[in-house]
Amino acid sequence: MPTLPPLHRLMLRILPALLLATLAGSLAQQLHVPLPWMIGPLFTIALLRMAGARLEGPPGGRQVGQCAIGTALGLYFTPEVLGQLGRHGPAIVLMAASAVAVGLLGALMLRRWTDVSPATAFFAALPGGASEMVVLAERQGGAVDRVAAAHALRVMLVVSSVPFVLVHWSHGGDEIFRPLATAVDWWRLPILVTAALAGVLLFLRLRVANAWVLGPLACVGGLTALAIPLSGLPPELVNGGQLLLGVALGSRFSPSFFRAAPRFLGVSTLATGLALLLSGLFVWLLARFVSLPLPSLALAASPGGMAEMSITAKVMHLSVPLVTATHVLRVVLLTVCAPPLCRHFLAWQGRSNQPHSGDQA
Repeated sequence: MPTLPPLHRLMLRILPALLLATLAGSLAQQLHVPLPWMIGPLFTIALLRMAGARLEGPPGGRQVGQCAIGTALGLYFTPEVLGQLGRHGPAIVLMAASAVAVGLLGALMLRRWTDVSPATAFFAALPGGASEMVVLAERQGGAVDRVAAAHALRVMLVVSSVPFVLVHWSHGGDEIFRPLATAVDWWRLPILVTAALAGVLLFLRLRVANAWVLGPLACVGGLTALAIPLSGLPPELVNGGQLLLGVALGSRFSPSFFRAAPRFLGVSTLATGLALLLSGLFVWLLARFVSLPLPSLALAASPGGMAEMSITAKVMHLSVPLVTATHVLRVVLLTVCAPPLCRHFLAWQGRSNQPHSGDQA
C-alpha cells in the first residue's frame, strides 16, 4: 500500500474512518446494540476494509482508548471492593488459570487440522494479550502474521458474541461493585487525568506490557483504594475510548485477511467457539461454590481481550473489578508462563508428531 503524506492520510483515511465509526456507534446505540460504541465501529470499519476501503484509525488511537478505559476501571477499586476481591481470590485465580487449559486445547486443534508449526499453534491459541503473544511467538520462531490474525479474529468473535448473550442472560446487569466517583467534578478531573498519564509514563518506563491500560488502572485504582476523592470520567470519553478501540480492531482486517489462510482462520474460529463453551461450562460449575453472579463470572472467564471485556462489564453493569482483576491476572499469568509452557509443548509435539514443512494453511 503506497505511503501518503500525513495531511492526505488524515483527510482520506483517518477522518472518514472516525466519521463512519461515530455514525455507526450512534446508530448501534439507537438500536440498543450491546456495547454500541465498540461493536458499531468495529464491524463497520472491518466490513468496509474487507470490501477494499482504505480506512484506518488515528496513530495511537488504540492507546488513547485503552488509557480512557483503564482510567474508568480504576475508579471501581475502592477499599470495600478490594476486600471483596480478596475473599474471592481463589475463584479469580481458577478463572485466570483456566485460560492455560483452554489455550492448550486450541493449540492441539490448530496442530491437528492445519499445517502451522507448534510454536505458531501454541501462541495463536493462548488467550493472552495479543501483542505479548506476538512478541513471544517471534522469539520462538512462530509465524507472527498467523498469530496476530488469530488474536484479532478471537477478540472480534468474543466482543461480538458475548455481549449479545449476556444482555439477555443478565437482565440489565448485576453490578455488585460500584465506582467511588460517578459524577464529573471539573475541579478534580485534572487530578484524575494527571494520575492516569503518570501511570502510563511509569509503566512505559518500566516496560510493563499493556501499559496504556494497566498504568491508569494501577494509579487511579491506587488513589481510589486510598479513598482519595476523584472525579468520574465524562461518559463521552468512555464512549470515545470504546470507539477508538473498535476502529483499531476493525483496521486489522483487509481484503486478503480471510484469503491468506482460510483453513487456519477457520480452525481458529472453531477453537474460539470451543473456548467460549468450555469457559461457560466452567463458570456454571464454579457458580455453585461461590456467591458471585453467573453473568459476571462468565465475562471474567471469557477468552476476550482485557480492555474489551472490562469495558463490556462497565457498560453492561456487571462486576467490573472482578472481570478486570481476572483478566489482568490472566494476562500476567500467560505472559510469564507461556515461554516454559511453550518449550514443553514443542518437546511433546516433537516426540509425538512428524515435523511439519512450514506455516502454510
